[in-house]
Amino acid sequence: MRRGLLSLAWGSAQASASLTLASAAWLVSGLTASPLINSLLPVLATAAALMPLPQQPLLGSLLQLLATLLLLAIGLHGQNLDPATATASATGAASAAVGGGVVLPLALALLAVLLFGLGLQIGQLPLQRFLVGVQGISMRRLRSGSELGALLGHLLTALLFPIGKAVLQFSQALVLLLPLLPAALLSRRPGRRHLPPRSGPDLASAGSSTALTASAVAASTAVAAAAGANPGGGVSLNWRCCLQGVLFGSLFGLLPLWVRQLGGGSCFDFGMVLTAYGLGRLLAAAGPAGSLPSPPALVATAALAGPWRLHPARGGLPYLLLAFTLAATQWLPGWGSLVLFLPMGGLAALSDARLVATLDTHPDDSATDEPLRWQILARSSGVGALAGSLLMGGTAQLLGLPLALPLQVLAFAAAAVPLSLAGRRRGLA
Repeated sequence: MRRGLLSLAWGSAQASASLTLASAAWLVSGLTASPLINSLLPVLATAAALMPLPQQPLLGSLLQLLATLLLLAIGLHGQNLDPATATASATGAASAAVGGGVVLPLALALLAVLLFGLGLQIGQLPLQRFLVGVQGISMRRLRSGSELGALLGHLLTALLFPIGKAVLQFSQALVLLLPLLPAALLSRRPGRRHLPPRSGPDLASAGSSTALTASAVAASTAVAAAAGANPGGGVSLNWRCCLQGVLFGSLFGLLPLWVRQLGGGSCFDFGMVLTAYGLGRLLAAAGPAGSLPSPPALVATAALAGPWRLHPARGGLPYLLLAFTLAATQWLPGWGSLVLFLPMGGLAALSDARLVATLDTHPDDSATDEPLRWQILARSSGVGALAGSLLMGGTAQLLGLPLALPLQVLAFAAAAVPLSLAGRRRGLA
């Protein structure tokens, strides 16, 4: 029962995060039509991945609350904002309107996104370790909760804006964030942050009401070992994960602007695009393809396949399919293009699982620390997304927004080659 409530609280927090960031992206795209400025939003959200930060779940949750409150205040201010001013900001005409125009709300919105990203980076890994290693929740269950929560957040982005605009979106995000606060407080209790390394039989006979499954036993042991070896919570980078982050960062960095400027869509359309993408990820994670094979099994499979075949966990086919699907969104009108984001989400989830399955976490811990491996993916993808978003934003600023989408299609197709190489499983410290 307790594990079920904690899983729901985790999913609720993920819904809050996706609702907050998606609503902030739409808010910024309404304040300025500059591709470069819009591309700063995912940069600020992921900039925390480059910083050596303490791992404090309560502090992370409080920073997210503060950022959401700031965005809520901007939403309240935006109800009295002259829409013509936002249009002028695209050409720089509103640069002198500090305080009464859009420059101050825009700067505060970017600051809020930075604070929210800091909160996520500070709190996610220790909370995952606490839920998996101490409470006995499987990593697969947390992943499913994350995908379902993100799906709910994106759906709320679409449904709440027509009713109450940004004010209702950010106020609901606050409510969804609150249930995880007790878990953040519980994880700070002395002796409860991490389980000491214990053998499987000892745990099985502990007589606890929250008995762990076999997979959770292995995960909790690895979590404790990783925590002892790396108390600062530092996470290495992996170049393949970084490259994938470049692709998705450049895509989603300008997605609100594409929907608003090129498609003439509303926040409802933007939210439904994200919902379709999230539903695809959820379905892929729930199916057999979303299962996370062990790294030794992948290495054995690669050895049997021989040196002339593509590594099974690094095939470039998903990226070629993503390029084709993204191009097809321009061929189909209306809801047809929206539906194509469903397989795009599934392909993205599949590529995530394949990358994570090949990661080494630490020379001494046999790569069974699933939270840490997913954190390596998140951090590496965040660093790549930072570069990809800035690159695509600057390119669109120079060449025009309509040319950005064909360049994005070419980027996905070109990345299929390096991401399909077998190579050695090695992270970049």
